[in-house]
Amino acid sequence: MDEPSMPTPPAHSPGPPAPPIPLAELLASKDLGLRRIAGPADADLLWVHTSEMADPYPYLLGGELLLSAGVLLTDPDHYVGRLVEAGAAALGFGVRPVYEAVPEALIEACDRYGLPLLEVPPETPFTTIARAVWRLMAEARHRELRRVTRAQQALATAAARPDPVPAVLHQLATQLSGRAVLLTARGEEVHAAGRRPPPEAAAALTRLARVVARERPGSPASATDTHGGTHLAAYALGGGECLVLSLATRQRESGDHTVAGIAVVLLSLLAAPHQGAGAADRSAALVRLLLGATPAEVAPLLGPDGPWTVIHARRSDGTTPDALTAGALGASLGSALVDAGREDDDGTVRVLLPATAREAPPQGDDGEEPREPGEPREPPRARTVPPHPGWTLGVSTPTPLPALAAADTRAARALAHAEATRTPLTVDAPVAGLAALIQPGQAAAHARTLLAPLTPSLADTLRCWLSLHGSWDRTAVALSVHRNTVRQRIGRCAELLDVDLNDMDVRTELWFALRQE
Repeated sequence: MDEPSMPTPPAHSPGPPAPPIPLAELLASKDLGLRRIAGPADADLLWVHTSEMADPYPYLLGGELLLSAGVLLTDPDHYVGRLVEAGAAALGFGVRPVYEAVPEALIEACDRYGLPLLEVPPETPFTTIARAVWRLMAEARHRELRRVTRAQQALATAAARPDPVPAVLHQLATQLSGRAVLLTARGEEVHAAGRRPPPEAAAALTRLARVVARERPGSPASATDTHGGTHLAAYALGGGECLVLSLATRQRESGDHTVAGIAVVLLSLLAAPHQGAGAADRSAALVRLLLGATPAEVAPLLGPDGPWTVIHARRSDGTTPDALTAGALGASLGSALVDAGREDDDGTVRVLLPATAREAPPQGDDGEEPREPGEPREPPRARTVPPHPGWTLGVSTPTPLPALAAADTRAARALAHAEATRTPLTVDAPVAGLAALIQPGQAAAHARTLLAPLTPSLADTLRCWLSLHGSWDRTAVALSVHRNTVRQRIGRCAELLDVDLNDMDVRTELWFALRQE
């Protein structure tokens, strides 16, 4: 019999907000009684899913530990091949009551396809395995957050030293257990910290730095490579000096990209050339936020350019942008206040943009706009956010600084609507028309009473569904869930609210209430 061809796992949606769990950690939980009986020992688990379907392929995202008792198992070879094609990480097979032992044909198929196969004893419920995986993921997530927080504090403290650039590089090398080098576009070393990599890896790192150096148009913002077991990364810094941060580490851990992103922001600020007073104040505000200041404390440094617009953006091709690509988007929008998020989240970039701007008229010798004595300065005009090729944008309406959290929520809703309707940009429109005739306090009180039976998840689903005119498919796209999940949630909303969602009057009242949140 010919060896089966190895299917290529498809590209999947972004993983959960937690690091993957090594299969070995789950097997080490003795109370579960799991035993690996086929396939490789190494696998990373992102999810747990239970299915007794003959072909669960359409319902898998990739990275799952699939649990099954083999109720509809008829062709083990085809079954395992489909699991590998879907990107499943491992298969857990429960013995009894369907099978007294794991079928030999299934064991052989898992060995052929390289899929880890776990024997689940009768006394271990599948739900217990799922709980164990989520517990391990929560623990890993907490470890990563603590590590990133400690690294952020250490880097921010280093940035406040008299010799900030070498201090930041030293802390970065310490946090990543590797080599951190600041290079010019020609590969000349400006500062370095950490143990030197082997000569061949060091030369490869210099070549990688030249790839991202901003001396020529179209250079990527970052690049990675591996040389002889050494992981290499290069990040172009902002500030117009064509400097590159290069990293060489023996291993890559979850959170490394976030730590490197913090260092890129700090080094870009520290190595930047002379800035105008406004830019310098905003850089100071960003650094103070990194040091733990509250938004209210840095508000005076942000200047009188408010109100502010919040923009949520994602790459149209579904890729996750790195910190430097996100920074380029912010620069094109006219703001350095950019949050690139995490490398394993949904890829959303957030930009905080001054919502007003003036044209740049000719200036006098004193740097002021020339105008007649007594002539008032031109008032700021509303800034229009244009579409950006390669990005999908959700934009809030201009908002005062204290209400930025609400604007952030509205921008997220606008982005979900843009993706669901396949439009490059959606602006969250303010409540107007008849709704403006009602006292805001009364409207909010009515909304809280009407929507009290709904959980936040159900309320978000109902809001999205109504905004998309009851489209199941578009709502599923916007929320990144299956259309059947949308149907179940909307049905649950109708039950809890005791209303007929086919009634336009009901939909109108609910939409009005949901807009008051």
